[in-house]
Amino acid sequence: MCELLGMSANVPTDICFSLTGFLHRGGGTGPHRDGWGIAFYEEGGYRDFRDPHPSVDSPIARLIRDYPIKSHVVISHIRQANVGGVRLANTHPFTREMWGRQWCYAHNGQLKGWEALGLPFYAPVGSTDSEHAFCWLMGELRQRFPTPPAQPERLWEALHELCEHLRTLGVFNLLLSDGYYLYCFCSTKLAHITRRAPFGKAQLSDIEMVVDFIEHTTCHDVVSVIATEPLTDNERWCRMEPGEMLVWRHGEIQARYVSRMAAEAPLVSK
Repeated sequence: MCELLGMSANVPTDICFSLTGFLHRGGGTGPHRDGWGIAFYEEGGYRDFRDPHPSVDSPIARLIRDYPIKSHVVISHIRQANVGGVRLANTHPFTREMWGRQWCYAHNGQLKGWEALGLPFYAPVGSTDSEHAFCWLMGELRQRFPTPPAQPERLWEALHELCEHLRTLGVFNLLLSDGYYLYCFCSTKLAHITRRAPFGKAQLSDIEMVVDFIEHTTCHDVVSVIATEPLTDNERWCRMEPGEMLVWRHGEIQARYVSRMAAEAPLVSK
């Protein structure tokens, strides 16, 4: 399986600390040697870096770790290939345009019967179940919402419904963003932590590295990190439930959706 890493912050923030531990799992403390990628949303713009080689010894990874790109939203992925060969076209995150926005997506898991998902608008470039599911997901959203809905909750509800359908095909953990919101859907494993004042020290679990966040933040900063597995061993992370979707903006949870497959309850609690 692959692993995911995301960040949502209320001020431009670099993810170098979390990324250092995360990328060490790509061939170091973990088996995810089949490529990695990262995407940043910055001041209305978007840029990404992808590499089909292990992140633990990737020169591009070293560049990103040493170059503190500051962003409000970040999505990263390390790959352990299941479907599709190890090549750049199959390396996450994937992007597509909708409503004049760059939508970025990364997936952890494996699906069955994904070839039967119709693709009304978007087509995959690579050969993975992940990218095919992304094209289906974006096409469905585009059909339902030719223009951005006046009430974003309508989009959120539809997205959760579509993710729930994909979860019936197998394991479908997702990070998705349009630069405004960060969406996290849990099929099996995702955890998150929100850091705010009073800040303290954090110790990475994959490598000997400690940071004192009080030296790098202000009392107004709010930074939330989402990962497949917790990245630090001295902080309390919150694990998501299967079928749960969180909507983040500026480091805060805007909405939480729970699975109807798990309980007979409304899809959203806010």
